[in-house]
Amino acid sequence: MLLAGVDLAQVRATLKQLGLDGWLLFDFHGVNPILPRLLGPIGFATRRLYLLLPTEGEPVALVHKIEGTPFSGGQFPGRVISYARWEELHAGLAEMVRGRKLAMEISAEDAVPYLDRVPYGVVELVRKLGGTVASSAGLITRFAATWSAAELDDHMYAAAALAEIANEALRWAVTQGGTGLTESQLQRRVIDAIHARGLEFDHPPIVGFGPNAANPHYEPVEGKDLALGRDQVVLLDLWAGRRLGTVFADQTWMGFSGTRIPAKVDEVWRTVRDARDAAIAVVRRKAGKEPLRGFEGDQAARGVIERAGYGQYFVHRTGHSIDRDLHGSGPHLDDYETHDDREILPGTGFSIEPGIYLPGEFGVRSEVNMVWAPEGPRVTPATPQVDLVTP
Repeated sequence: MLLAGVDLAQVRATLKQLGLDGWLLFDFHGVNPILPRLLGPIGFATRRLYLLLPTEGEPVALVHKIEGTPFSGGQFPGRVISYARWEELHAGLAEMVRGRKLAMEISAEDAVPYLDRVPYGVVELVRKLGGTVASSAGLITRFAATWSAAELDDHMYAAAALAEIANEALRWAVTQGGTGLTESQLQRRVIDAIHARGLEFDHPPIVGFGPNAANPHYEPVEGKDLALGRDQVVLLDLWAGRRLGTVFADQTWMGFSGTRIPAKVDEVWRTVRDARDAAIAVVRRKAGKEPLRGFEGDQAARGVIERAGYGQYFVHRTGHSIDRDLHGSGPHLDDYETHDDREILPGTGFSIEPGIYLPGEFGVRSEVNMVWAPEGPRVTPATPQVDLVTP
Protein backbone atom coordinates (compact mmCIF):
# COMPACT_ATOMS: atom_id res chain seq x y z
CA MET A 1 0.00 0.00 0.00
CA LEU A 2 1.39 3.39 -1.02
CA LEU A 3 1.73 5.91 1.85
CA ALA A 4 1.64 2.97 4.27
CA GLY A 5 4.36 4.45 6.47
CA VAL A 6 2.81 7.92 6.73
CA ASP A 7 0.65 8.98 9.67
CA LEU A 8 -1.73 11.21 7.73
CA ALA A 9 -3.41 12.47 10.89
CA GLN A 10 -0.08 13.74 12.20
CA VAL A 11 0.76 15.28 8.84
CA ARG A 12 -2.55 17.13 8.85
CA ALA A 13 -2.04 18.31 12.42
CA THR A 14 1.43 19.64 11.59
CA LEU A 15 0.15 21.38 8.47
CA LYS A 16 -2.47 23.14 10.58
CA GLN A 17 0.17 24.22 13.10
CA LEU A 18 2.23 25.67 10.26
CA GLY A 19 -0.74 27.49 8.75
CA LEU A 20 -0.64 25.47 5.51
CA ASP A 21 -3.37 23.95 3.36
CA GLY A 22 -1.32 20.98 2.21
CA TRP A 23 2.01 19.45 1.30
CA LEU A 24 2.57 19.25 -2.45
CA LEU A 25 5.34 16.85 -3.43
CA PHE A 26 6.83 16.71 -6.91
CA ASP A 27 9.24 14.27 -8.53
CA PHE A 28 10.70 13.66 -11.96
CA HIS A 29 13.43 11.09 -12.55
CA GLY A 30 14.32 11.03 -8.85
CA VAL A 31 15.02 14.77 -8.51
CA ASN A 32 13.24 14.81 -5.14
CA PRO A 33 14.08 11.96 -2.70
CA ILE A 34 11.39 13.10 -0.29
CA LEU A 35 8.44 11.96 -2.39
CA PRO A 36 9.46 8.29 -2.73
CA ARG A 37 10.42 8.19 0.94
CA LEU A 38 6.83 9.10 1.87
CA LEU A 39 4.97 7.40 -0.95
CA GLY A 40 6.89 4.14 -1.00
CA PRO A 41 8.32 2.22 -3.98
CA ILE A 42 6.49 2.71 -7.27
CA GLY A 43 9.02 1.06 -9.56
CA PHE A 44 9.87 2.40 -13.00
CA ALA A 45 8.94 6.11 -13.17
CA THR A 46 9.90 8.50 -15.97
CA ARG A 47 7.09 11.07 -15.98
CA ARG A 48 6.17 13.99 -13.74
CA LEU A 49 4.40 12.97 -10.56
CA TYR A 50 2.60 15.20 -8.05
CA LEU A 51 1.30 14.12 -4.65
CA LEU A 52 -0.91 16.33 -2.48
CA LEU A 53 -1.34 15.64 1.22
CA PRO A 54 -4.05 18.18 2.14
CA THR A 55 -4.90 19.54 5.56
CA GLU A 56 -8.50 18.55 4.87
CA GLY A 57 -9.66 15.67 2.69
CA GLU A 58 -8.01 12.69 1.06
CA PRO A 59 -4.58 12.55 -0.61
CA VAL A 60 -4.47 13.23 -4.34
CA ALA A 61 -1.95 11.87 -6.86
CA LEU A 62 -1.45 13.33 -10.35
CA VAL A 63 0.02 10.49 -12.41
CA HIS A 64 0.82 9.92 -16.09
CA LYS A 65 -1.48 7.36 -17.70
CA ILE A 66 1.36 5.02 -18.67
CA GLU A 67 2.62 4.94 -15.07
CA GLY A 68 -0.64 4.54 -13.19
CA THR A 69 -0.41 0.84 -12.32
CA PRO A 70 1.11 1.30 -8.83
CA PHE A 71 -1.79 3.62 -7.98
CA SER A 72 -4.55 1.30 -9.19
CA GLY A 73 -6.55 -1.42 -7.47
CA GLY A 74 -6.81 0.36 -4.15
CA GLN A 75 -3.05 0.60 -3.66
CA PHE A 76 -3.25 4.37 -3.16
CA PRO A 77 -5.41 5.63 -0.24
CA GLY A 78 -6.86 8.61 -2.06
CA ARG A 79 -7.90 10.03 -5.41
CA VAL A 80 -5.87 9.57 -8.57
CA ILE A 81 -5.94 12.09 -11.42
CA SER A 82 -4.52 10.73 -14.67
CA TYR A 83 -2.97 12.80 -17.42
CA ALA A 84 -1.19 12.31 -20.73
CA ARG A 85 -1.25 15.65 -22.57
CA TRP A 86 0.37 18.66 -20.94
CA GLU A 87 -2.99 20.42 -20.94
CA GLU A 88 -4.36 17.60 -18.78
CA LEU A 89 -1.38 17.92 -16.45
CA HIS A 90 -2.01 21.63 -16.00
CA ALA A 91 -5.74 21.13 -15.48
CA GLY A 92 -5.19 18.45 -12.85
CA LEU A 93 -2.54 20.45 -11.07
CA ALA A 94 -4.71 23.57 -11.05
CA GLU A 95 -7.44 21.58 -9.34
CA MET A 96 -4.94 20.50 -6.67
CA VAL A 97 -3.32 23.86 -5.94
CA ARG A 98 -5.78 26.68 -6.70
CA GLY A 99 -6.35 28.87 -3.65
CA ARG A 100 -4.10 26.79 -1.41
CA LYS A 101 -0.94 27.63 0.52
CA LEU A 102 1.25 24.60 -0.03
CA ALA A 103 4.55 23.32 1.35
CA MET A 104 7.11 22.24 -1.23
CA GLU A 105 10.78 21.28 -1.14
CA ILE A 106 12.20 24.76 -1.65
CA SER A 107 14.79 26.88 0.16
CA ALA A 108 14.86 30.63 -0.33
CA GLU A 109 17.99 31.66 -2.25
CA ASP A 110 19.10 28.00 -2.11
CA ALA A 111 20.17 28.63 1.49
CA VAL A 112 19.99 24.89 2.32
CA PRO A 113 20.48 22.83 -0.87
CA TYR A 114 19.20 19.65 0.78
CA LEU A 115 15.81 21.39 0.99
CA ASP A 116 15.89 22.84 -2.51
CA ARG A 117 14.63 19.86 -4.52
CA VAL A 118 11.89 21.34 -6.70
CA PRO A 119 12.84 22.99 -10.02
CA TYR A 120 12.13 26.70 -10.24
CA GLY A 121 9.85 26.14 -13.23
CA VAL A 122 7.60 23.86 -11.19
CA VAL A 123 7.25 26.54 -8.53
CA GLU A 124 6.43 29.06 -11.27
CA LEU A 125 3.74 26.76 -12.64
CA VAL A 126 2.13 26.16 -9.24
CA ARG A 127 1.98 29.91 -8.66
CA LYS A 128 0.59 30.54 -12.14
CA LEU A 129 -2.18 28.02 -11.48
CA GLY A 130 -3.23 29.80 -8.30
CA GLY A 131 -1.21 28.18 -5.54
CA THR A 132 1.04 29.80 -2.94
CA VAL A 133 4.32 28.05 -2.13
CA ALA A 134 6.15 27.82 1.20
CA SER A 135 9.07 25.68 2.40
CA SER A 136 8.40 22.16 3.67
CA ALA A 137 11.42 22.27 6.01
CA GLY A 138 9.50 21.48 9.19
CA LEU A 139 7.57 18.68 7.52
CA ILE A 140 10.70 17.03 6.14
CA THR A 141 12.32 16.83 9.56
CA ARG A 142 9.22 15.30 11.15
CA PHE A 143 8.11 12.92 8.44
CA ALA A 144 11.04 12.19 6.10
CA ALA A 145 14.19 12.42 8.23
CA THR A 146 13.10 10.49 11.33
CA TRP A 147 14.18 6.89 11.89
CA SER A 148 11.84 3.98 12.50
CA ALA A 149 12.54 1.51 15.30
CA ALA A 150 13.83 -0.99 12.72
CA GLU A 151 16.13 1.64 11.19
CA LEU A 152 17.50 2.50 14.62
CA ASP A 153 18.24 -1.17 15.19
CA ASP A 154 19.95 -1.41 11.78
CA HIS A 155 22.07 1.63 12.59
CA MET A 156 23.12 0.37 16.02
CA TYR A 157 24.24 -2.96 14.56
CA ALA A 158 26.22 -1.26 11.80
CA ALA A 159 27.77 1.26 14.20
CA ALA A 160 29.12 -1.43 16.52
CA ALA A 161 30.41 -3.51 13.59
CA LEU A 162 32.16 -0.59 11.88
CA ALA A 163 33.90 0.43 15.10
CA GLU A 164 35.28 -3.08 15.47
CA ILE A 165 36.31 -3.22 11.80
CA ALA A 166 38.02 0.16 11.92
CA ASN A 167 39.96 -0.58 15.08
CA GLU A 168 41.14 -3.98 13.85
CA ALA A 169 42.21 -2.52 10.51
CA LEU A 170 44.05 0.40 12.09
CA ARG A 171 45.77 -1.73 14.73
CA TRP A 172 47.16 -3.85 11.93
CA ALA A 173 47.90 -1.01 9.50
CA VAL A 174 49.94 1.12 11.90
CA THR A 175 52.42 -1.75 12.28
CA GLN A 176 53.01 -1.82 8.52
CA GLY A 177 54.81 1.51 8.04
CA GLY A 178 57.70 1.07 5.63
CA THR A 179 56.55 -2.38 4.44
CA GLY A 180 54.89 -1.21 1.22
CA LEU A 181 51.26 -1.33 2.41
CA THR A 182 49.23 0.87 0.05
CA GLU A 183 46.04 2.79 0.65
CA SER A 184 44.20 0.55 -1.81
CA GLN A 185 45.36 -2.59 -0.02
CA LEU A 186 44.09 -1.31 3.32
CA GLN A 187 40.87 -0.24 1.63
CA ARG A 188 40.39 -3.77 0.25
CA ARG A 189 40.97 -5.26 3.71
CA VAL A 190 38.29 -2.98 5.15
CA ILE A 191 35.84 -3.76 2.33
CA ASP A 192 36.26 -7.50 2.89
CA ALA A 193 35.68 -7.05 6.62
CA ILE A 194 32.51 -5.00 6.00
CA HIS A 195 31.10 -7.68 3.71
CA ALA A 196 32.07 -10.42 6.16
CA ARG A 197 29.82 -8.75 8.74
CA GLY A 198 26.88 -8.81 6.33
CA LEU A 199 26.96 -5.07 5.65
CA GLU A 200 26.57 -3.17 2.38
CA PHE A 201 27.64 0.25 1.11
CA ASP A 202 27.12 2.33 -2.03
CA HIS A 203 30.64 3.76 -2.21
CA PRO A 204 33.95 2.32 -0.96
CA PRO A 205 35.60 3.62 2.23
CA ILE A 206 38.25 6.34 2.24
CA VAL A 207 41.82 5.52 3.22
CA GLY A 208 44.37 8.33 3.30
CA PHE A 209 48.02 8.19 4.39
CA GLY A 210 50.05 11.25 5.40
CA PRO A 211 49.39 14.20 3.05
CA ASN A 212 46.43 12.41 1.42
CA ALA A 213 44.62 12.55 4.77
CA ALA A 214 44.59 16.34 4.30
CA ASN A 215 42.12 15.92 1.40
CA PRO A 216 38.67 15.46 3.00
CA HIS A 217 37.23 13.60 -0.02
CA TYR A 218 40.35 11.80 -1.15
CA GLU A 219 39.79 8.47 -2.93
CA PRO A 220 42.68 6.04 -3.39
CA VAL A 221 43.27 4.76 -6.91
CA GLU A 222 45.25 1.55 -7.21
CA GLY A 223 48.63 2.19 -8.81
CA LYS A 224 48.51 5.90 -8.00
CA ASP A 225 48.03 5.73 -4.24
CA LEU A 226 50.60 6.07 -1.48
CA ALA A 227 52.43 3.40 0.45
CA LEU A 228 52.45 3.90 4.20
CA GLY A 229 55.70 5.24 5.56
CA ARG A 230 56.89 5.21 9.14
CA ASP A 231 55.55 7.93 11.39
CA GLN A 232 52.57 8.86 9.20
CA VAL A 233 48.96 9.71 9.95
CA VAL A 234 46.39 7.15 8.77
CA LEU A 235 42.77 8.23 8.15
CA LEU A 236 39.99 5.65 7.71
CA ASP A 237 36.47 6.83 6.83
CA LEU A 238 33.92 4.04 6.45
CA TRP A 239 30.13 3.72 6.22
CA ALA A 240 27.73 0.82 5.75
CA GLY A 241 24.36 -0.62 6.67
CA ARG A 242 22.57 -3.94 6.82
CA ARG A 243 21.21 -3.24 3.33
CA LEU A 244 20.92 -0.41 0.89
CA GLY A 245 18.00 1.86 1.74
CA THR A 246 18.23 1.57 5.51
CA VAL A 247 20.01 3.93 7.91
CA PHE A 248 23.79 3.54 7.66
CA ALA A 249 26.47 4.20 10.25
CA ASP A 250 29.23 6.59 9.19
CA GLN A 251 32.53 6.86 11.10
CA THR A 252 36.08 8.18 10.77
CA TRP A 253 38.97 6.77 12.79
CA MET A 254 42.61 7.86 12.98
CA GLY A 255 45.93 6.09 13.48
CA PHE A 256 49.65 6.86 13.43
CA SER A 257 52.33 4.48 12.14
CA GLY A 258 54.88 5.26 14.84
CA THR A 259 55.23 4.96 18.60
CA ARG A 260 56.22 8.59 19.23
CA ILE A 261 53.50 10.98 18.09
CA PRO A 262 54.90 14.38 17.06
CA ALA A 263 53.67 17.33 19.12
CA LYS A 264 51.87 18.92 16.16
CA VAL A 265 50.01 15.73 15.25
CA ASP A 266 49.02 15.25 18.88
CA GLU A 267 47.83 18.86 19.17
CA VAL A 268 45.73 18.60 16.03
CA TRP A 269 44.23 15.28 17.10
CA ARG A 270 43.30 16.58 20.55
CA THR A 271 41.78 19.73 19.07
CA VAL A 272 39.59 17.73 16.68
CA ARG A 273 38.58 15.27 19.40
CA ASP A 274 37.64 18.12 21.76
CA ALA A 275 35.68 19.84 18.98
CA ARG A 276 33.73 16.62 18.39
CA ASP A 277 32.97 16.35 22.09
CA ALA A 278 31.90 20.00 22.29
CA ALA A 279 29.25 19.37 19.62
CA ILE A 280 28.09 16.24 21.44
CA ALA A 281 27.82 18.24 24.66
CA VAL A 282 25.62 20.98 23.21
CA VAL A 283 23.22 18.38 21.78
CA ARG A 284 22.98 16.58 25.12
CA ARG A 285 22.55 19.84 27.02
CA LYS A 286 19.75 21.26 24.89
CA ALA A 287 17.84 18.28 23.49
CA GLY A 288 14.41 18.07 25.07
CA LYS A 289 14.98 21.18 27.18
CA GLU A 290 15.04 24.00 24.64
CA PRO A 291 15.03 24.29 20.84
CA LEU A 292 18.18 22.79 19.31
CA ARG A 293 19.07 23.99 15.83
CA GLY A 294 21.57 22.55 13.41
CA PHE A 295 23.93 25.53 13.29
CA GLU A 296 24.50 25.36 17.06
CA GLY A 297 26.36 22.06 16.86
CA ASP A 298 28.64 23.50 14.19
CA GLN A 299 29.32 26.62 16.23
CA ALA A 300 30.31 24.53 19.26
CA ALA A 301 32.81 22.40 17.32
CA ARG A 302 34.15 25.22 15.16
CA GLY A 303 34.73 27.42 18.19
CA VAL A 304 37.15 24.88 19.68
CA ILE A 305 39.13 24.64 16.44
CA GLU A 306 39.19 28.40 15.90
CA ARG A 307 40.40 29.08 19.43
CA ALA A 308 43.24 26.61 18.84
CA GLY A 309 44.32 28.63 15.78
CA TYR A 310 43.25 26.11 13.11
CA GLY A 311 40.00 27.67 11.96
CA GLN A 312 41.14 28.20 8.36
CA TYR A 313 41.89 24.48 8.06
CA PHE A 314 38.38 23.31 9.01
CA VAL A 315 36.78 23.64 5.59
CA HIS A 316 33.45 21.79 5.81
CA ARG A 317 30.38 21.66 8.03
CA THR A 318 30.56 19.78 11.32
CA GLY A 319 27.92 17.21 10.44
CA HIS A 320 25.26 16.04 8.01
CA SER A 321 21.81 14.60 8.47
CA ILE A 322 21.52 10.82 8.23
CA ASP A 323 18.32 9.10 7.15
CA ARG A 324 17.84 6.51 4.41
CA ASP A 325 20.32 8.62 2.48
CA LEU A 326 23.73 8.78 4.14
CA HIS A 327 23.69 12.54 3.56
CA GLY A 328 20.07 12.97 4.49
CA SER A 329 17.46 15.69 4.15
CA GLY A 330 17.07 16.62 7.82
CA PRO A 331 18.95 19.32 9.76
CA HIS A 332 22.72 19.46 9.29
CA LEU A 333 25.21 20.67 11.89
CA ASP A 334 26.21 23.60 9.74
CA ASP A 335 26.92 27.28 10.21
CA TYR A 336 29.70 27.30 7.63
CA GLU A 337 28.60 26.02 4.22
CA THR A 338 25.03 27.06 5.06
CA HIS A 339 23.25 28.54 8.06
CA ASP A 340 21.00 25.61 8.92
CA ASP A 341 18.51 26.90 11.47
CA ARG A 342 16.17 23.92 11.25
CA GLU A 343 15.25 22.42 14.59
CA ILE A 344 16.65 18.98 15.42
CA LEU A 345 13.77 16.78 16.57
CA PRO A 346 13.34 13.42 18.32
CA GLY A 347 13.86 10.49 15.99
CA THR A 348 16.44 12.20 13.77
CA GLY A 349 20.14 11.43 13.41
CA PHE A 350 23.28 13.09 12.11
CA SER A 351 27.05 12.86 11.97
CA ILE A 352 29.52 14.87 14.03
CA GLU A 353 32.81 15.04 12.14
CA PRO A 354 35.06 18.05 12.67
CA GLY A 355 38.41 18.00 10.89
CA ILE A 356 41.67 19.90 10.47
CA TYR A 357 43.42 19.56 7.12
CA LEU A 358 46.97 20.87 6.69
CA PRO A 359 47.78 20.77 2.94
CA GLY A 360 50.94 18.85 2.11
CA GLU A 361 51.30 17.61 5.70
CA PHE A 362 48.42 15.60 7.15
CA GLY A 363 44.75 15.79 8.06
CA VAL A 364 42.74 14.62 11.05
CA ARG A 365 39.00 13.98 11.29
CA SER A 366 37.00 12.27 14.02
CA GLU A 367 33.49 11.17 13.13
CA VAL A 368 30.72 9.72 15.23
CA ASN A 369 26.96 9.70 14.78
CA MET A 370 24.17 10.84 17.09
CA VAL A 371 20.52 9.88 17.14
CA TRP A 372 17.76 11.33 19.27
CA ALA A 373 16.46 7.95 20.42
CA PRO A 374 13.34 7.40 22.57
CA GLU A 375 15.48 7.54 25.73
CA GLY A 376 17.34 10.67 24.58
CA PRO A 377 20.39 11.56 22.46
CA ARG A 378 22.79 8.66 21.89
CA VAL A 379 26.28 8.65 20.43
CA THR A 380 27.28 5.83 18.11
CA PRO A 381 29.54 4.00 18.43
CA ALA A 382 29.04 3.92 22.20
CA THR A 383 32.76 4.50 22.79
CA PRO A 384 34.18 7.21 20.50
CA GLN A 385 37.90 7.31 19.77
CA VAL A 386 39.96 8.92 22.56
CA ASP A 387 43.54 8.42 21.38
CA LEU A 388 45.21 7.81 18.03
CA VAL A 389 45.69 4.13 17.22
CA THR A 390 49.42 3.40 17.36
CA PRO A 391 51.60 0.27 17.18
